[in-house]
Amino acid sequence: PIFFFIYVPDQMAKGRAAAHCGLFLMSLWLCIQSVPIGLDKTKEEPKVEELGSPQSAETGLHYDRYLREVIEYLEKDSHFKEKLKNTSMDDIKKGRLSKELDFVHHNLRTKLDELKREEMGRLRMLIKAKHDIQEGNGRRVDHQALLRQFEHLSHLNPSTFEVEDLNSLIQSATKDLENFDKDRHEEFKNYEMMKAHERKERLNTMNEEQRLTEEQHYEEMRKKHAEHPKVNHPGSEDQLKEVWQDTDGMDPDQFDPKTFFRMHDGNGDGFLDENELEALFTKEVFMSQENEEDDMFEMEEERLRMRQHVMSEVDTNTDRLVSLSEFMAATQNQEFLEKDEWETLDHKPAYTEEELREYESHLVNEENDINKKSEELLRQREELERKQEELNVQKIGLQQDHVIETHQRCLSVAEPGAAVAAGEPAPVAPVHGQPLPTGHQQQDVPGRHS
Repeated sequence: PIFFFIYVPDQMAKGRAAAHCGLFLMSLWLCIQSVPIGLDKTKEEPKVEELGSPQSAETGLHYDRYLREVIEYLEKDSHFKEKLKNTSMDDIKKGRLSKELDFVHHNLRTKLDELKREEMGRLRMLIKAKHDIQEGNGRRVDHQALLRQFEHLSHLNPSTFEVEDLNSLIQSATKDLENFDKDRHEEFKNYEMMKAHERKERLNTMNEEQRLTEEQHYEEMRKKHAEHPKVNHPGSEDQLKEVWQDTDGMDPDQFDPKTFFRMHDGNGDGFLDENELEALFTKEVFMSQENEEDDMFEMEEERLRMRQHVMSEVDTNTDRLVSLSEFMAATQNQEFLEKDEWETLDHKPAYTEEELREYESHLVNEENDINKKSEELLRQREELERKQEELNVQKIGLQQDHVIETHQRCLSVAEPGAAVAAGEPAPVAPVHGQPLPTGHQQQDVPGRHS
């Protein structure tokens, strides 16, 4: 079955925030505050508190809550927390950190066991519901797709949280979060193609004069949008100085990269995460919902492209975080002095004409499929109505037969031995010695004559 997205501005903005915090979630392993290590767990047991609703931003993954609750419980173990701090992202991805789970206190392991059982139960309910819905619609169930929903869990021990569970969770989250930006780009491309398609459909419903007016208006909006101030190359000296002056209120002649870094390291962890980086580009891509020519979805896509560009140039160890040393090294590169204007979506459309034709063809096929299904449902409804009418006629006939049969049975009980033909009048017996009415014959009654 084919599913397609409905684009709503609030959802797009929420998705962006969720993506940033989600992508940073795995990198939090590298920047947790140091705490004293208590290896003698027989003397002091960690106080295990129940988790409330996770406060960090959602990742957008369907197992988001499970992921965050596991991390929060593991952080309660001082030994494991210290290991997190001193383990590289590469080692985490390779599963070397997962083995440290064997040293986590048994109280915390018990809580992790409970989390896993709850997650297994949740997924089983969802998969059963999805299976029932698809079976009810007569669609073939994609069992492989259902099994993929369990990839972040180990199936070998459904009731306990083991090393394999932590390893599966880390690998699944890393893979899914790395694909998040790719999915976001694809959603934006579909949104842009749908917008172009709907515009063409609208033009087709207009007469020539209306179409000409609409085309002129569209061209005016396009030119107005193109007249926006030039966009500095993201991550360049000019772009950062603009933020330094306009946003931070600092003297542009006193620009200092190290001070700039610390001012924009919002949580003070020594890194610029993706969310903090994108905040630097807000002014460059700012659009207003009040301006007809501006599209907020395009602003989000532009900011995402800028962040990816800076990450590709500055994040040398690909941990999705920019450290102070990486930032300072980037200011020494020739690219930092880049003066060329950034190529926005106006210069680089999200789709090609061929992709638009394929997308429109896909929409037509979908519409045809929907029409065929509607016709089939209508035919089935008419057939059911016809059968219902037949059943109603049969029901009425059975009711009439039942009435006649009941009437005959009552007469038979009233006159034992009397045979009454269907539809003939019943015999009339004399009452109190009175003669029978004309037309009736006297019948002998046993025991009447001596």
